[in-house]
Amino acid sequence: MHVNSTTEEKEIVTRQKSKLGVRLFFIYLICYAGFVILGVFKYELLATTVFSGLNLAVVYGIGLIVFAVIMGIIYNYYCTKYEDEAEKADELIKEDKK
Repeated sequence: MHVNSTTEEKEIVTRQKSKLGVRLFFIYLICYAGFVILGVFKYELLATTVFSGLNLAVVYGIGLIVFAVIMGIIYNYYCTKYEDEAEKADELIKEDKK
């Protein structure tokens, strides 16, 4: 588990992770809003068969679920990267003090 030793590092990493989370949230929100807008204004379009006998509603819905999982993996990757970078920076500072 990654543990940062200083409050300042924790705040920087927390800020980076928060920005990333908000950005990914809005990306997903736009994709989900597209699905809702289609359902409200062009519902007949969702009945269109698009792939192997599946209609657009099913494909879009499954796509949203898969996209959410991919975004979760991306979020985890970058959060781990931010924490590792902060940990390395902390180690360098500790070495310089010696």
